[in-house]
Amino acid sequence: MLNSDTTMGQGPQQEPALSRDTTPDNPWSVAHLSQKWHQAVENWPATWVEGQIQEINTRRAGSVYMTLRDNTEEVTVQVSGWRNFAYQAAQFVQGDKVVVHGRPEIWMKRTSLSLIGDDIRRVGKGDLRQQIEELRKKLKGEGLFDEANKVPLPEFPRRIGLICAPQARAEGDVVTNAKLRWPTIEFTIEHVHVQGEHCPEEVIAAIRKLDADPTIDVIIVARGGGAFEDLIGFSDEGVVRAAAACVTPLVSAIGHEDDWTLIDLAADMRASTPTDAAKRVVPDVMEQLALVAEAQRRIRERLTYRLASEQQRIDAYKNRPSLTRPGSIVERPQLLVDDAVRRLDVAVRRLTDDASFRIEKLHASLTALSPQATLNRGYAVVQDDQGHVVSDAALLTVGQKLILTLHRGKASTTVDQTRPAPTEAKKRQG
Repeated sequence: MLNSDTTMGQGPQQEPALSRDTTPDNPWSVAHLSQKWHQAVENWPATWVEGQIQEINTRRAGSVYMTLRDNTEEVTVQVSGWRNFAYQAAQFVQGDKVVVHGRPEIWMKRTSLSLIGDDIRRVGKGDLRQQIEELRKKLKGEGLFDEANKVPLPEFPRRIGLICAPQARAEGDVVTNAKLRWPTIEFTIEHVHVQGEHCPEEVIAAIRKLDADPTIDVIIVARGGGAFEDLIGFSDEGVVRAAAACVTPLVSAIGHEDDWTLIDLAADMRASTPTDAAKRVVPDVMEQLALVAEAQRRIRERLTYRLASEQQRIDAYKNRPSLTRPGSIVERPQLLVDDAVRRLDVAVRRLTDDASFRIEKLHASLTALSPQATLNRGYAVVQDDQGHVVSDAALLTVGQKLILTLHRGKASTTVDQTRPAPTEAKKRQG
């Protein structure tokens, strides 16, 4: 096979230096053509161009790509940019009318012509306000302005982070008024551009820097009054998002009371002026001293009242009979004990009498039923020599020995004869 840079039997040819020297046998390569065009376009001057944004892509941080369409003709040009231009372009959306400043450039991989932007502006004041309103609706829909996201300011801050222009009146207003109200307050000041193309990126960087400082208790973003266009940097989407993401409480003090920017909606508090911000952020030392004096007075009054109440209670205790006559404490219990002893004695006596009567009655019954009572009346108990009681004469035999138990003592005898009971004799005869 033949190499593109060689011919049969020949070595590689040198590409012509000029386009007019190219031939079918010795052309430029595509890369060489792209390189030549790139070098030529580099010499073209930068220009301002007006058009309408047909497409815009700001998804990659620090870069933007857009298609700019002519206002009347179906003609478009690709525009790209980085850093400052990307921050500026982030506040625009599809359909915006803008003017862009940039220089032409050839992208050699596709040999495509585009414009590398370094500045972008809205066309007309009315369009600018409309774009801010659309951005406000967009960010509100994302919840960046919700009250639930706002944090309260510290009651007694020790250090304030201040973002303002160098040697600006706003700085003096904040610092002077804050120190007049709270002399011990300290400041960490970040100087930034407060208008122009560098404003958004510098304000964003300052917010993030102060937010990362653990010694900062509250942040104030301050700027004096100005035209609507002068304050536009504080409605930049990147600035608003940085303010909303700030963990440290943030106060916006941009312009005068009638001025407004989108950072006011994202801040935790809006102050009408830089002086107002100083008054809102730090307490008034004189008011605090008055509060302390009032608190001390009320404490003294409460202590005096409490001491008087306790003294009255002590006096009341001292006059009680339990302290003046300690014996009175046991008087009533002693009466109860005496009464209980009396009633117990009566009850015991009654129980004893009842028990004695019952015993006597039982004794009389036992005595009446006792065999000894029968003996006492002259009867005797007859027992055989085995000690068995003899109750039937028919069971005895002549000559049998008997023992007689009398009322007093015992006697022995012998049976001479027996005389059975009549009923028993009849049974025998029968």
